[in-house]
Amino acid sequence: MVPFSFAGQEWRWIAGRAVYWPGEQALLVADLHLEKASAYARRGQMLPPYDSRETLERIALALRETGARRVFCLGDSFHDAAGPDRLEPHAAGMLDALTRATDWVWITGNHDASMAAPVGGTMAGELDVGGVLLRHEAAKGERRPEISGHFHPKLTISARGRRIARPCAVASESRLILPAFGALTGGMDAADPAIVAALQPARAIDAMLPAAGRLVQYPLWRG
Repeated sequence: MVPFSFAGQEWRWIAGRAVYWPGEQALLVADLHLEKASAYARRGQMLPPYDSRETLERIALALRETGARRVFCLGDSFHDAAGPDRLEPHAAGMLDALTRATDWVWITGNHDASMAAPVGGTMAGELDVGGVLLRHEAAKGERRPEISGHFHPKLTISARGRRIARPCAVASESRLILPAFGALTGGMDAADPAIVAALQPARAIDAMLPAAGRLVQYPLWRG
């Protein structure tokens, strides 16, 4: 776990894709896109059908590492509103066990906005928890502390003659966009104008990711 400060509180990076909030004993993940493979299969594009299992296993590991008692999923938890009905029995059992073991909250996103309540947990459009807004997509013009997802940010760097892309967070002074947590999710360049615009107003916007046990920041935009 890599510590960092945000909104006047202490947090921990978990596995490079999630954050743990010790003050709330909460794990925050964004963009799981569960059952993405089965959604593609219905359109004739066959992908390995184990993305939901892998993603849920990642969450289980993060819960064991942190001891979190709460889970906030920041939208697009399923790839579409019918995703919960397509879960195969093993993945459905994993999800049922996880939601029974924690106070689990599904915040809806653009992919799953019309989703009925999935297995376990509760649903919300957005939440204010301890003075921090939790929502799926960053609200342009927001000045309060906010954590969101939606954009799947990734950072591409050159190292020893190679280009390496890694999921990252994008942060302004008081707002944070998490990387996609799901096993079968792509990414958007962290410096994309859509991400920069979503975090305005800001004085500085940085990409953030853990490396070698510490938090590394890369400047993306300066006002």
